[in-house]
Amino acid sequence: METNNKKRIYLQLENVENEQAAVRIETHLSQLAEIETYTIERNTRRVVITVKNNEAVGKAIRSITQLGYKVLTIKKLFPVLGMNCAACANNIERILQHQTGVVHAAINFAASTVTVEYLPNMIEASQLQKAVQSIGFDLLLEQESQQKKTLESIHENNFKQLKIKTIWAITLSVPILTIQLFFMNQPWAMPIMWTLSTVVVLWLGRDFFINAWKQAQHRSANMDTLVALSTGIAYLFSMFNMFFADFWLQKGLETHVYFEAAAVIITFILFGKLLEEKAKSNTSSAIQKLMGLQPTNVRVLQKDGSEKQIAIEDVLINDVILVKPGEKIAVDGVVVSGNSYVDESMLSGEPIPVLKNENDTVFAGTINQKGSFQCKATKVGNETLLAHIIKTVQDAQGSKAPVQKLVDTVAGIFVPTVIIIALLTFSIWFFLGGDNSITQGLLAAITVLIIACPCALGLATPTAIMVGIGKGAEHGVLIKDAESLELAQKIDVVILDKTGTITEGKPHVTDMQWHTHDTTAQSILVSIEQMSEHPLAEAVVHHLKDYATVPISNFNSVTGKGAKAQYNNETYFVGNTKLLTENNISITPQLQQKAHEWEAKAKTVIWFSNSTHALAVLAISDTIKESSKAAIKEIQDSAIQVYMLTGDNKATADAIAQQTGITHYKAEMLPQHKADFVKELQQEGKIVAMVGDGINDSTALATADVSIAMGKGSDIAMDVAKMTIISSELTKIPQAIQLSKQTVATIKQNLFWAFIYNFMSIPIAAGILYPINGFLLNPMIAGATMALSSVSVVSNSLRLKWKKLHTVTVV
Repeated sequence: METNNKKRIYLQLENVENEQAAVRIETHLSQLAEIETYTIERNTRRVVITVKNNEAVGKAIRSITQLGYKVLTIKKLFPVLGMNCAACANNIERILQHQTGVVHAAINFAASTVTVEYLPNMIEASQLQKAVQSIGFDLLLEQESQQKKTLESIHENNFKQLKIKTIWAITLSVPILTIQLFFMNQPWAMPIMWTLSTVVVLWLGRDFFINAWKQAQHRSANMDTLVALSTGIAYLFSMFNMFFADFWLQKGLETHVYFEAAAVIITFILFGKLLEEKAKSNTSSAIQKLMGLQPTNVRVLQKDGSEKQIAIEDVLINDVILVKPGEKIAVDGVVVSGNSYVDESMLSGEPIPVLKNENDTVFAGTINQKGSFQCKATKVGNETLLAHIIKTVQDAQGSKAPVQKLVDTVAGIFVPTVIIIALLTFSIWFFLGGDNSITQGLLAAITVLIIACPCALGLATPTAIMVGIGKGAEHGVLIKDAESLELAQKIDVVILDKTGTITEGKPHVTDMQWHTHDTTAQSILVSIEQMSEHPLAEAVVHHLKDYATVPISNFNSVTGKGAKAQYNNETYFVGNTKLLTENNISITPQLQQKAHEWEAKAKTVIWFSNSTHALAVLAISDTIKESSKAAIKEIQDSAIQVYMLTGDNKATADAIAQQTGITHYKAEMLPQHKADFVKELQQEGKIVAMVGDGINDSTALATADVSIAMGKGSDIAMDVAKMTIISSELTKIPQAIQLSKQTVATIKQNLFWAFIYNFMSIPIAAGILYPINGFLLNPMIAGATMALSSVSVVSNSLRLKWKKLHTVTVV
C-alpha cells in the first residue's frame, strides 16, 4: 500500500510469544531513522511500518532478526529471459527493487538469474514477473524440478538459434565484403550488397532492433540500443546514398555506401555473443557437476525383500536403499547393513575414501567404492547435504561483491553517456570536418556507438565470483556470499574455537575419581547430563550409559559454567571449577590433585557436587586433529595472527596451545566474551575471521568480518557463518584465503581491462588521433573489438578454474 510516496509495509513475525518480545522490537525500530511510523499488532503478530523506500524495509527486518526473532520472507532465485547486457541487468534489478513487498533483489548477469527476497503476504512471484515483463524481459516461474529442464531447453534452443544466425551472417557478409573490396565499380555491386546486408541487418540482427525499441518505450537504453543505432544509421545512410546519389554529386562529392560495415558489425557481434555464451556456460560448470552427482534412479528394498527400481523423486524417508560397488549414493542416510569405503571428495574436497560401517552416515552424491551396503534414507530431495550445497552455491553466485556497486553505477549511466558522446562526435565532425564532414561524422559516431562495451563491465565481477565460489565448493569450502569471498584475502587475525575446531569434537571420558563410591550419585549425574545440550555432557552420558536414570527437577543450564538440578530436595551441580567456587562448594585435596594432573595433560575437568562438597571429578579428552598443527603454522606463515578462544580452563588451554604452536590464546571464555574480543580486535583496525563449530560460537561468528563454520558442527553455527568447511579440517582455511586472493586479483584484472578498454577506445573511435596522424578507426574493426572484449573478460575469469590451490602438508 502506498500513500504520498510512502509505503505501508506489513512484516509477519514468527516466534514472538510475549509482550517483552514486542517491546524489544519496538525499542529497536524506534532507533531507525528511515522508518516514519511503526505499530506492532500483538494479535496478528505483525509489524506495520511506513517507509519511503525498500532499503528501509531491509534494515527493519535485519533489526528484528538480530534480536533473535524471525520475519516471514521468501528468498527465491528466478532465471531471467531476454537479458543480454549489463544495462538490462540494472533495469531489471531497479524495477524489482521498487516493488512494494520486495526486501532485496540482486541480479547475476553472468548466470542470467535474479535472487529476490520478498514478503509473501504483500507480493507474489507472478507480480514480480509482470513487473519484469513491463520493461521487455521475463522471469521463469515454474517449479524447481521442471524449471531446470525448461531453462536448459530454452538455453539450448537460444544457443542453437544464435549459432545458425552467426553462420548465416558470416556466409552473407563474406560476399558483401568481397564486393566492397574488389567489385565496387560494377553496376550490380550496390544492389547485391543492399540485398545481402538487408538480410543480415534486418533479419539476422532483428533482435537488436526489437530489444532497442522495447527499451526506448520504457525510456531506457542498453547495448542493443548502441548496436541498433550504429548499424541502423550505417544501413539507412547507405540506402540514401544508393538511391539519391545525385544529392552528393551536385555538391561535387563522391557517394559511398557502408552496407559492408553494417553487415560485418552485426556478424562480429553475433559471433562474439556466441563465444560469450559458450564461455559463460563454463563459469557455472561447478553447479553442473554438483547437479550431476545425484543418480536419477535407485534400487529400494521392499518389505518382502525384493528390489524395486524407482525414480529419485519417489524416494521417501526410511526407505532402505541398496548401494552396489561404483554407484553414486542417492540420498542422505544411515548404513543399516554391510560396509564399504565411500569417496566423499566431491563434497569435502578430501581425496581419501572414508570407511562406512553400520550406523555411519552417508551423503547423496558420494560414490561407493568396492563393497555393497544398505542404507536407510534420512534426508531426501531438497533436504540432503548435496541439495543444500547446490542451493548455497547458487545463492552465493548470485550475490554481489562490494566492488560491484561501483560497476553497477557506471553501467547504469554508460549507454546514455555513450550516445551523448556519439552526438558530440558527429557535431564536432559536422562543423570541423571539411568537405566530407557529414560522412566522416556519421562514421565516427557509428564507431563510437559500436566500440563501447557495457557487457565487459557487467561481466567483470560476476563471472569471477561464479568461478571462484564454484571452485571453493569443489575443494570443500562452501562460500555463502561474494562479500566474504572478497574480504577473506584481507584477513589479519584468525580466531579458532578449541572443541570441534582444533580438536576432533568427539570428547570422551578418560578418567573418573569419586570422593565416595555411590551408585545413586552416578545415576543423578547421568540424569542431569542427559538434559544438557553441551557436547561434554554427551561424553559423560555415554560413559555412564549402564546406570539407571532418576527423576530430577528444576534443571537449569548456567551459561559457560555448567548446570544444576534437584533430586529429593537436594541441589546438585555439574560443571567447571568456577561453578563450584561461586556456590561455595568445598573440594578435597585428593580430588584437587587429580584435577591438576589431568589438566596438565590437556584434559578438560568436570566436577560433580551436591550443595556442600564435591562428589566426583571427571577428565574428558578431545583429540587434536592431525591436520590442525600444520594448518595453524600455514596460517601463521602467511603473516596472519592466530588466536585460540576456549571456555576450558587455563591449564588445558596452555597444553593445547603448546601442542599446536599457538602463542595467543584465552581460556575460560563465555560466548559473549568471544564476541567482545572480536570487537576489540576490529576496533584496532583488524579484519577478523572467526572459526567455530558450536552454538556457543554463533555470537562471535555473527560479529566477525569473515565467519567460518565447521561442517560437522551445529546447524546454528553453519547458518550464521558465511563460509562452511565441509570436512571440518583447518587446512581448508589457507586454501579459502588463497582462493579469495586469486578471485579478487581476477576481478581487478577484469575491471582494469573493461575500464581501460572503454576509456581508450571511445576517444580513438571518435577520431582523436585524426589531427595527429590521420588515423580513423574502421567501424568493422570496432565491432570486432567490442565483441571480443566481453569474451576476453569471461575467458580471464575461466583461468581461475585452472589455478591450483596450495595443499597443506600434514606431517
